[in-house]
Amino acid sequence: MPASQLLIAVHGWLLSKQVWSPFSACWKERHPEIDLWCPDLPGFGDAERPSGLLPNLSAYGRWLAEEAVQRANGRPFVLLGHSLGGSVVLHAEATLRQQQQTGLLGVVLLAAGGGIYQPRPFRRLRSFGKLILELRPDVLAQLPAPIGELGPFKAERRAARGLLVNSTSRGAVRDLPGLVSDLGVDSLWISGENDQVMEPGYVRHLAAYSPGHDYRQISGCGHLPMREKPEVLSDLLSSWVEAQSLAKPRS
Repeated sequence: MPASQLLIAVHGWLLSKQVWSPFSACWKERHPEIDLWCPDLPGFGDAERPSGLLPNLSAYGRWLAEEAVQRANGRPFVLLGHSLGGSVVLHAEATLRQQQQTGLLGVVLLAAGGGIYQPRPFRRLRSFGKLILELRPDVLAQLPAPIGELGPFKAERRAARGLLVNSTSRGAVRDLPGLVSDLGVDSLWISGENDQVMEPGYVRHLAAYSPGHDYRQISGCGHLPMREKPEVLSDLLSSWVEAQSLAKPRS
C-alpha cells in the first residue's frame, strides 16, 4: 500500500540531499507509513538550475511549492527545512497559502532562526561564504569527512552566491518574522543544544512570532541533527506529523 502522507526535507546552503542520508535510512526503517522525499534544490547536488529560476528565496519558495504539490499528488504533506532551507520552506508556505492550495499539514524548521538584522556579522558571513565558493575544492578537501559528501563541490556558483546574498540582505532578514506570523499551518521548531551556526536563542526568537508553534531542543547535538541524532529527530518528527494529521489541513 502506498504511504498516505509525505514528508519533504529541504537541505541548507551549499549542501545537497546527501545531508539527509542517515536520517532517511532511519526514517524509512521506523516510519514507512509516511513517505520521505529529500530533493536537491536546483543548482545544488545533482539538480541543475533552470535558466528562468532566479537565485533568491522567493523564487525557490515558488519552485518548492509547485514541486511539493506535484510530488504529494493529493496526499497531505509536511515541509521540513534545514537552516537556509527553512527560509525556502517559509516562502513555499506563503505561496501555497496565496494560491489557496490544500494539503499542507504543517512546517518544520530545523536549525533555522533569526529575524534580527546585524550588519557586521552578516557582512562577515557573506565575505566568508564568497571566499569558500572561490576556493573550492582546495579548502573543502582539507575538511574532515563527511563534509565533501554533502554537496559543496557540486553547488552552482551563481545559485549558491545568489541565495547567500539574498538570504542575508536586510530586507530578507526583516521579512522572516512576517512570514512566520502569517503562517497558515502549525509549525515545529527544532534546534541543537550545541549548535554554533544557528544558536538555539535565534531559533526560539523567530519561532515566537508564530502563535501555533512548538519548540524542541535536541541535547548533545550541533547544526546537523539529521546526521548527529537521526533516531531522535526521526521519532520527534513522526509524533508531531501524526498529531498534525488529526487536524484538517488549513493551506
